[in-house]
Amino acid sequence: MEELDRDFARGIDAYCSWLTYERNYSAHTVRAARSDLESFGRWAGRKGLDPFRLTLRQVRGFLAELDRAQYARSTINRRLSTLRRFFGYAQTFGLCEANPVAALQGPKQPRTLPAVLRRADMEKLLAVHAAVGPDGKPREQTPADLRDQALLELLYASGLRVSEAAGLDVKDVDLSQGQARVMGKGSKERIVPLHATAVAAIAEYLERGRPVLAVKPGESRLFLSSRGNPLTADAIRRMFKESLRAAELDESLSPHAVRHTFATDVLDGGADLRSVQEMLGHASLSTTQIYTHLTPSRLLDAHAQAHPRA
Repeated sequence: MEELDRDFARGIDAYCSWLTYERNYSAHTVRAARSDLESFGRWAGRKGLDPFRLTLRQVRGFLAELDRAQYARSTINRRLSTLRRFFGYAQTFGLCEANPVAALQGPKQPRTLPAVLRRADMEKLLAVHAAVGPDGKPREQTPADLRDQALLELLYASGLRVSEAAGLDVKDVDLSQGQARVMGKGSKERIVPLHATAVAAIAEYLERGRPVLAVKPGESRLFLSSRGNPLTADAIRRMFKESLRAAELDESLSPHAVRHTFATDVLDGGADLRSVQEMLGHASLSTTQIYTHLTPSRLLDAHAQAHPRA
């Protein structure tokens, strides 16, 4: 494997530390950024180029090589976005004189609608760890079942990102008020409401599940592993895959599909776009607007009620 330029490798380390400790990015996001930057650094090494002193044309050559290798447009755009942010950071902190990526635009790609779960499938998923299983029969819940049930109900009730759910402390959840305090992207805090079913599942976990899992005194995280450690975002993703398998649902879905399903369902139920934006923690309303494409019945109803000739 091609070795990275030493200064560039140090720059990647510094950038990833900055993302982790200054910007509060998830471990998953930081790993992806590191992978993209190391791939770029190895390409520069193969070409005999200094990655901190590249021209716009040379960076275009990197993107063209990805295109010839038949990478998906979404992958090319993600790598370009990673490079743009990294070189912006590098320029700010004096690692390079200019950002060679600032003026570059990625390849256009069709806007795909996010995957969502049908109502019946969502119910099947939520029944996997419940006291009454998907087959309608009562079952004995283990502490892990109680935890996973609370987690799935929380994700569907609030639309949280996996990293946000993993980062919750016990004190962040106020069951009496039916809400949770969440630290989102960029260390932005928000309050999300929880419905009664999610509150009941979390309360049951706190009463009967977490005390069994909390083998290490003083651990503050809400969701714990069987060894008493904070449950990581990757562990939640693995649990989600296993739950999909148990419910006989499409295993290619990710926990983010529950976030999409939450947004679609609350919009379909009549929530306004601004409120959904706040609940999801989107910085821009345009990010939230994609969910309106998934709720045509709601748009028809709004049109019928609002248009003078409808």
